[in-house]
Amino acid sequence: MTVKVVENQKELEDAYSVRKTVFVEEQAVPLEEEIDAYEDDAEHFVMYDEGSPIAAGRFRFVDGYGKVERICVLKVARKTGAGKAMMNAIEGYALKKDIHKLKLNAQTHAIPFYAGIGYEVVSEEFLDAGIPHKTMLKEI
Repeated sequence: MTVKVVENQKELEDAYSVRKTVFVEEQAVPLEEEIDAYEDDAEHFVMYDEGSPIAAGRFRFVDGYGKVERICVLKVARKTGAGKAMMNAIEGYALKKDIHKLKLNAQTHAIPFYAGIGYEVVSEEFLDAGIPHKTMLKEI
């Protein structure tokens, strides 16, 4: 498994493909909510396994925080360490940019995953695209 910072259109399309499979097809998030106005302002990440895209995420600097967004792993690659590897790559990218405070909005079912890698819940539950979330923070 290899995580890449997206550098070209094909890699971006690969990242979008994973996001569409997970969020639009599996979770019924409307495409217009999934692919949003912040795409051009974000750094995108894609993970490959033997040449096939299996995970994606994006990162933006917002209100003094590195904002980790759109983390997703295809069903076939879940429970393999792919999510942790993606988060490690994004956190490494943040450190290279001298960003030490990270924030994310976690779907409530994913809170144990993020808590296990050091994120702490800092909000009440709220809905995003009809899915329950909580905001989490981590200092790196």
